[in-house]
Amino acid sequence: MGVTVRASDFSRNFAKYQDEAISAKVINVTSHGRIVGAYLSVQELERYEAMKRREREVLVTGALDDEAVAAIEAAEYGIEPK
Repeated sequence: MGVTVRASDFSRNFAKYQDEAISAKVINVTSHGRIVGAYLSVQELERYEAMKRREREVLVTGALDDEAVAAIEAAEYGIEPK
């Protein structure tokens, strides 16, 4: 997903890549052959921010029903629930 460009090209042609991000979603910026940053389209930025909000979601264990608590207690790392 996305397009990869050298940092020097990105800085010289920012307007071009700004428009290209709309369709590419992500512009990866490299320096000396490795990715040093990225430019995101608005849609990708919103998606990223929504993921970060969900990542920080806090659940109060007292609010969980007995079935949910039992499922958590029986869960094993790396094994999909049945």
